[in-house]
Amino acid sequence: MAAPDLTGNEEKYVVDAIRSSWISSTGEYIRRFEREFAGMCGTRTAIGVCNGTVALHLALLALDVRPGDEVLVPSLTYIATANAVRYVGAEPVFVDVDPDTWCIDPRELEDAITPRTRGIIPVHLYGHPADMDAINHIAAVHGLWVVEDAAEAHMARYKGRVAGSLAAMATFSFYGNKILTCGEGGAITLSDPHLELRTRTLRGQGMDPERRYYFPVTGYNFRLTNLACAILCAQMERAERIMERRREIFSAYRRLLDGIPGIGFQPVASWAEPAPWLFCITVDGKEYGTSRDALMAHMDASGVETRPFFLPLHNLPPFRGESRRRGENLPVTDRLGAEGVSLPTFHGMEDSDLERIADIIRRYRMGGGSGLS
Repeated sequence: MAAPDLTGNEEKYVVDAIRSSWISSTGEYIRRFEREFAGMCGTRTAIGVCNGTVALHLALLALDVRPGDEVLVPSLTYIATANAVRYVGAEPVFVDVDPDTWCIDPRELEDAITPRTRGIIPVHLYGHPADMDAINHIAAVHGLWVVEDAAEAHMARYKGRVAGSLAAMATFSFYGNKILTCGEGGAITLSDPHLELRTRTLRGQGMDPERRYYFPVTGYNFRLTNLACAILCAQMERAERIMERRREIFSAYRRLLDGIPGIGFQPVASWAEPAPWLFCITVDGKEYGTSRDALMAHMDASGVETRPFFLPLHNLPPFRGESRRRGENLPVTDRLGAEGVSLPTFHGMEDSDLERIADIIRRYRMGGGSGLS
């Protein structure tokens, strides 16, 4: 589905880290990764953490989000976005997505803001950046902070600016299926020196970075290892090459699937340069002739792994009760959650793989489908 590409210096750098004995949360690869990733994103600094969920949690801690606060998030996202809000005792308030980007819809934000709202977490869903100028404007009017969830949007661009540099803080994931990966890992990018100090302090058990074993606050062990950063440094050396091949895969999918009735693609805004993370389609059952789930089952039987879109969070048990109490109505989210499919997308795919996948989708519609189910 999304196999990592580890064909560069990953093994060499990991062995080097092992031989140096720096295998924990201190070492040259950590310093190199944080320096180079900040440069890639165009921010003052990057702070490595142990995964993307922790990055979100730590950002909220650094921003002093507290029990009783509300944070606006899209419902169409991986559950970590909302879980992190709950970790600090706050409540995620769900907002519908824009049908033209699949990201949180700025036009829906005003109605969701209450006196308890503290901030907004726009998610660059499936690599497409959210409309950050509109979101930042609304946040500024209401005195709210903004944190980008850029877990899926490595090197995406919004109006020429790189994801990770578009708000007060941004969070990233380097899980095994991401464009850049180290298996498990994450990062926060930011440019405010005071916020950086607070974030680094909280990440390292609350210890003052300038005074060893002095702990001015209660902190957490959210650090990233030198071994993981060794892999990331090798990944970043080939970042442009990896991106180029993934863009080719996206272009091929669009060409091969274009014109199949009922098959839709993620829209691309004129101001966006999405990160080619997972290639996504929607299946309109009436036009295609069979349901999304039936197509996915057929592809699985044909040896092709797929994924449904993230299940809308406002319908899941941890959040459903509060969402219904607020009367949330998210029609675009509900439609995409029912129709969306992520197709295999990774650097090592061959053109013949793409052609076979497209052929399965086309032929199933032409005669292999068993009707709506």
